[in-house]
Amino acid sequence: MMWLLGAALSFVLDLLLGDPEKLLHPVVIMGKAISRLEKILRAGFPKTPRGERAAGFVLALLLPVGTLAVTILALWAVGLIHPVLRFALGVFWGWQALALKGLNMESKRVYTALTTGTIEDARKAVSRIVGRDTQRLDEAGVTRAAVETVAENFSDGVLAPLFYLLLGGAPLALCYKAINTMDSMIGYKNERYLSFGRCAAKLDDAANWLPARLSALLLVLASALLGEDAQGAWRIWRRDRRNHASPNSAQTEAAMAGALGIQLAGPAWYFGEKYEKPTIGDAKRPVEPNDILRADRLLYGGGVLGLVLLGLVRWAVWFWGGI
Repeated sequence: MMWLLGAALSFVLDLLLGDPEKLLHPVVIMGKAISRLEKILRAGFPKTPRGERAAGFVLALLLPVGTLAVTILALWAVGLIHPVLRFALGVFWGWQALALKGLNMESKRVYTALTTGTIEDARKAVSRIVGRDTQRLDEAGVTRAAVETVAENFSDGVLAPLFYLLLGGAPLALCYKAINTMDSMIGYKNERYLSFGRCAAKLDDAANWLPARLSALLLVLASALLGEDAQGAWRIWRRDRRNHASPNSAQTEAAMAGALGIQLAGPAWYFGEKYEKPTIGDAKRPVEPNDILRADRLLYGGGVLGLVLLGLVRWAVWFWGGI
C-alpha cells in the first residue's frame, strides 16, 4: 500500500515541479556511467562484431543491475535511520523517474518557437527532444517530430516508469530508466552501435513491450474523454501499430495520429543519412502547430488515467493478495 501512496506523491510532484534544471538527475549519472563503461569495455574486448556484442552485453547487465543494487542499498540504509526517510527517498526517486511535465514543457517550447519565432528557432527547440537530424525540417516536419516525441515518450517517460514504480517501487523504476537511457545512447543501428548496442536495444524492447501497448490504449481512452477522435485512434492503432522498426514506438504514435487525424512518421534523416520509414495515420488534414497542444492534452489525460487505473490494479493486488 505504501508503494501506491508513494507513486501517487511522485506523480503529483512531477505534475507540479517537473525536472528542476539545477537538481542532479539520475539519468545524467546514468549517462556518464554509460559513456565511461563504453570506453572501458570497448578497450577490453576484441574489436570484432562478436567482441562488441559481448561488451555490449556486459554493459546492458552492469548498469541496470548496478542501479537496482545501489537504490535498494540506499533505501535500506536510510531506513535504518527512520522509515519516513526511506519513504521520502523513494518518493523523490519516483518523482525523478517520471517526465510528464518535462516533456510537456519541452514540446511547448517547440510550439512557442513555431508560433512566435523563426523556423531556425523551431528546429533548435525540437532538436532538444528528438534524435533525428532537424536542419532539413520545415514547419510541418518540426510539428510532426514534436507530436511523435510526445506520443513515444508518453510510454517511455511517463507510463512505463509509473508501471514499474507501482510494480517494484523506486528501485525498479530507476532500473527501467537505466535500460531506457542505454537504448537512447547506444541503441542505434549504425556502424558504431549495431553490434555494441544490440543487447541494450533488445532489453529496452522487452522492458517497454507491455507499457507501450497499455500507453496506446490509454491514449485511445483519453481521446474519448477529451473530445478527440477515439474511433480514429482505435482504428489507426489497430492498423499501423507495427509501422516502425521498433516493436513499441508505433504503438503510441499510431494511437496519437488517429486521435488527431493527422499523418506521422515517414522518411527521416539520422546522422546525415536518410531512412525510409512507413507513414503512420491518415492525412485527413495538414499538420499544424496546435497539434502539439492537442498532443499535450492527451499526454496529461493519459497520464492521469494511467495513475488511476494502474493504481486500482495495484490496490486490488495488495487487497486480495497482500503483495
